[in-house]
Amino acid sequence: MSDGAPSYTEGYKRLVVGLLLAAYTFNFIDRTILATIGQAIKVDLKLTDTQLGLLGGLAFAILYTLLGIPIARLAERWNRVSIISIAVVVWSGFTVACGFAGGFVTLLLLRVGVGIGEAGCSPPSHSLISDYFEPKRRASALSVYAFGIPLGAMIGAMAGGWLAQHLGWRWAFMIVGAPGVLLAALIKFLVREPPRGHSDAAAVPDAPAGRWLATEIGELAAVTRILFGGWPMLNMMLGVTLVSFAGYGIGQFAPPYFNRAFGLDYATVGLIFGLVGGFSAGVGTLAGGFISDFAGRRNARWYALTPAIGVAIATPLYAAVYLQNDWRFAAVVLLFPAAFGYTYLAPTFGVVQNVVGTRRRATAAAVMLLFLNIIALGGGPLFTGWMIDTLGQFHFTHPGGSFAQALAGVFGGAHDALRFSTQCPGGRAPAGAAAALTAQCHSVEALATRQGILVTIVFYAWGALHYLLASFGLAKRLETARTAQLSPIAAQG
Repeated sequence: MSDGAPSYTEGYKRLVVGLLLAAYTFNFIDRTILATIGQAIKVDLKLTDTQLGLLGGLAFAILYTLLGIPIARLAERWNRVSIISIAVVVWSGFTVACGFAGGFVTLLLLRVGVGIGEAGCSPPSHSLISDYFEPKRRASALSVYAFGIPLGAMIGAMAGGWLAQHLGWRWAFMIVGAPGVLLAALIKFLVREPPRGHSDAAAVPDAPAGRWLATEIGELAAVTRILFGGWPMLNMMLGVTLVSFAGYGIGQFAPPYFNRAFGLDYATVGLIFGLVGGFSAGVGTLAGGFISDFAGRRNARWYALTPAIGVAIATPLYAAVYLQNDWRFAAVVLLFPAAFGYTYLAPTFGVVQNVVGTRRRATAAAVMLLFLNIIALGGGPLFTGWMIDTLGQFHFTHPGGSFAQALAGVFGGAHDALRFSTQCPGGRAPAGAAAALTAQCHSVEALATRQGILVTIVFYAWGALHYLLASFGLAKRLETARTAQLSPIAAQG
């Protein structure tokens, strides 16, 4: 911290993190509410699970990730607080507009709009938090910010479930989107823009000069080399991407699974995932940051080992949830996996911020999110939805077939891909259909959803392996970055 720099009290820092946490919470409420009310939308608009996966994944992810890069580059030079405030207003407005969608295409385009707004949240927020907190406290501070993921999912699940049950899915979108405007005003008027590198030991050089396009390409290339050019960081990026792929894919269809398999109403499902799943994920998110900061003071390998161990433990626990035949047992088991599985977020965010220079932090967060979200957010729900649709098609045409036979059928493609979706539009038999068809549609949809989720859970184990691999060499990589950042020139070079 340079002489003459402003001094921020611990209470004010907590206020800043609290407001950014609120923004990220609303970010995830508006992003993930589709999972809770997705079954109501599917039935109303007669959608397939592949379409539902598109709405929850790729439609949101495509511009969310692509716009994250230019917004992050703007955040390296311009007021980050203003960027976040504008972003909150934009995504909140599009969320409200989703309630007026007349069909799949309109809703798809509006979800793209939500993604456009949310692109302006995390990169500048990561950069702000890193300027308020020194390196040894960053993972902990970022874990509080990342707590917005389970908190937003919890509130979105409970509020979305209740609203969908009592007012309908359209009102759910409108009511959860509206408060964003007030939050944007609070952030704009209460959060101050700190000097760049405020909590770092070295002085911060000016932003690179030169031709604009050449400079931007050079900065992006430099950040990409840092994140993907060496063994430990490459494996950290693969780990966070694969774990998130599983998380987004399962999260989109976990609430509908409880509707389909156990016949629970939207409000009850919202309470299960809000109170049980949200509490567990919140514990894991905070624990990951504080444990890795504590253990990392002794050996920085723990920034990778913490998520490796946590996700490895979570994998069979997640599978156990979807192997229960009673929703009460499933809800009890759901209390445990996220407490281990969500330990990956804060250590990964902290490492990414600590390996780059002070004027590359927003860009590093955006590059990480570009890679992560195109594959994980864009592909996870789409993959799981496609798996459910194709497994459902197999079981519809091959009653009594085993899980192994169904998987062989999925990748063999030897079935009529239209029959299940036409006979059971929206997963339901048409009004007035024979009782046998009604029962078959219901049982096939429930079975296929369970099996599609179980397939996606495998990606958790794959991600845990990459975190383990990242632990070899991570301590040396972080020490090299710390030494380089003591030199202003090296920090940008």
